Amino acid sequence: MTIKIYGHPFASFAWKAFIAAYERDVPFEFCMVDPDHPENSARIAELSPTGQFPALIDGDRHVTQSNSVIEYLDRFGDAAPMIPNDRDAALDARMLAYIFDSYVSVPVQQIVGEALRPKDQQDQGRVTEAKIKLDKSYAWLSSRVGANWASGSSFSIADCAAAPALFYADWVHPIPSGALKAYRTRLLKRPSVARVVDEARPYRSFFPLGAPDRD
Repeated sequence: MTIKIYGHPFASFAWKAFIAAYERDVPFEFCMVDPDHPENSARIAELSPTGQFPALIDGDRHVTQSNSVIEYLDRFGDAAPMIPNDRDAALDARMLAYIFDSYVSVPVQQIVGEALRPKDQQDQGRVTEAKIKLDKSYAWLSSRVGANWASGSSFSIADCAAAPALFYADWVHPIPSGALKAYRTRLLKRPSVARVVDEARPYRSFFPLGAPDRD
């Protein structure tokens, strides 16, 4: 039975699942969720409470929510697990994944969401507030990311979350030079991350703020 992962190549939270699958060399069938694939849109509406992706199907097993999909993929392949075996390391990796999701990706989505509104309905106060949150997150994360990866020497669920979060964050509110910026650069050189970046290139015109001519 082939694993199916539902999502879109430009969606940050879908990137997390793709990165984990590529890291562990887990084959899967990609199910594109967009207007050209109404059958997949209908399926994701059944799989996810709000129709958000990614979602995974493996036989009778249905898994939604990006971090849960990553954890499920740990049962396949021979690479180091995305959830570390050590309990303390696992706790730290899960915590950082949540930080990247909630305190980096969410403010980025708020900024992008405002850009998607008609100009006369945009609230620049919300944009300013989101950028203040990002500044606080950048400062905190700069003191936490390791010399190699987010949670130590091993690539983990924290890095799966960090890659899309920091990729798009630097587009909407540039990350200052320093530890966090250097970490983003290391992430983009990781083969699994470079692959999702390349797979998303054809969709950069979707970015409402204008995709920069850089990664």
